[in-house]
Amino acid sequence: MTELPAEVRDRFAGAGMDLDKLFSAGELGDRMGIEVLEAAPERVVARMAVEGNRQPYGLLHGGASAVLAETLGSVGAMLHGGPEKIAVGVDLNVTHHRAVRSGAVTAVATPVHLGRSTATYEIVVSDEEGRRVCTGRLTCLIRDAPQA
Repeated sequence: MTELPAEVRDRFAGAGMDLDKLFSAGELGDRMGIEVLEAAPERVVARMAVEGNRQPYGLLHGGASAVLAETLGSVGAMLHGGPEKIAVGVDLNVTHHRAVRSGAVTAVATPVHLGRSTATYEIVVSDEEGRRVCTGRLTCLIRDAPQA
């Protein structure tokens, strides 16, 4: 279960949403084994196993790092926007710094910009020794949630 601060749970309490599901890694993230550990607008943390997410050379697939980065930035932007808004990614950039063959990686997303209509996060992916594996940047558009 994702650790959500009390103020986040309180802010979303009346919205009738399953917060653990909403602020999870979603269907793709579940298939990839992404586990969101901590989620707040100021910091989102997740882990992902390398095994099952490797390319043919046995290295962590760059696309897996990109999915991890977009997941964390999107969760942060959704939390920033609040229950009446949705966040959709409009720009993703990832730079791969070093290869990883085994174990797990941890990603931490922190905001670069939190605005009314956009939110941008920097996402740092590190290996088990704390070495930077990948740096990502995601910008999300924050829109009104569709009316039910």
